[in-house]
Amino acid sequence: MDTGTRVKVIHVVTRLDFGGAQQNTLYTCRHLDSSRFDCVLASGPGGTLAPELAASLGQARRVIVPSLGREISLGRDLLALLQLVNLFLSERPDVVHTHSSKAGILGHLAAAAVGVPVVMHTYHGFGFNEFQPPRVKRLYVWLERLCARLSTAIVFVSRANQDYARRHGIGDPARWRLLHSGVALSRYPARVEDRGRKKAQLGLGLHKPVVTTIGNLKPQKNPGDFLAMAQKVLARRPETEFYFVGDGPLRGRIECQAIAAGLSNRLRLPGWRMDVDEILAVSDVFVLTSLWEGLPRALVEAMKTGLPCVCYATDGVTDIVSDGVNGFCVPQGNVSELASRVLALLDDESLRRRLGEQAARSIGPEFDIDEMVRAQERLYGELLAAV
Repeated sequence: MDTGTRVKVIHVVTRLDFGGAQQNTLYTCRHLDSSRFDCVLASGPGGTLAPELAASLGQARRVIVPSLGREISLGRDLLALLQLVNLFLSERPDVVHTHSSKAGILGHLAAAAVGVPVVMHTYHGFGFNEFQPPRVKRLYVWLERLCARLSTAIVFVSRANQDYARRHGIGDPARWRLLHSGVALSRYPARVEDRGRKKAQLGLGLHKPVVTTIGNLKPQKNPGDFLAMAQKVLARRPETEFYFVGDGPLRGRIECQAIAAGLSNRLRLPGWRMDVDEILAVSDVFVLTSLWEGLPRALVEAMKTGLPCVCYATDGVTDIVSDGVNGFCVPQGNVSELASRVLALLDDESLRRRLGEQAARSIGPEFDIDEMVRAQERLYGELLAAV
């Protein structure tokens, strides 16, 4: 490779919806050293984050792949594959870096067809899980194994995800790298000068405890268990308020369930908000009921804020939360224990403080989003030097 020219990197993501994988990919595209890297973001059309791109990509460029979408469709997926082949032929990238399952599969096949020197994938979680029909899961595992053979390197955001890949025979461990999903650590904890005013703006009572979660309203995040936990907590602490930041396809169902359960006056569903740092700063407990995860950025943000966290013992969650040390991890589906841990924290200020302080100390500089970008730059250089 000519060291006098910039390295061209194309990041491929299926769709720019609100999520950790998409946010981290956008940040990477925006902050790669432009004197060394020429960055292109390729994605399907639409997505919650798409409107902000014009002002946020810096010197990077976005290319829309018209047929790339989340839903499986043999015809559209084949067309998307051809569109990616054409894109790689015209751009001639040195590196193709894929994110999310569909983009990973199609991006790897297209890159192999064109002969891209370095092809890598970041697992922000997996496209298959234990909650799928066995036939569907087997198909996805086979596709991931195929694409792993085409990868120069595979990046995981948590050790738990590495273990899951090992159990399913995905990729050569010699090509694996661990690179934590980063957050803007300097924003946490946020300084809120007037806590009462902020809570009033959010529709929350000044002296009422607040239990918060953040995530897409979709099956992965399992919002139904958050509601079930809230019912059990309210039976003992009826003054508690619950704040679920996020949106998604399950919103209508969750709203109906909240009304049926009598939670309408205690549960807030504000949609996506840009002041998450301040919301966490005025909360008392953070809860995460996800069924599968890579490394949840919202959990890292909550821990850095100093919030005690109660989570299902899910994938990447167990990388950073040690039960009883810097938070609580409970078995998936055990809503009663989830509620019991939340109540224990609400009842004991010293326990909240101790676990919150330990949580904040657990989040070191390796979780900083700028360090994540620098680590990716180093990895690109290492892989290209070996070509």
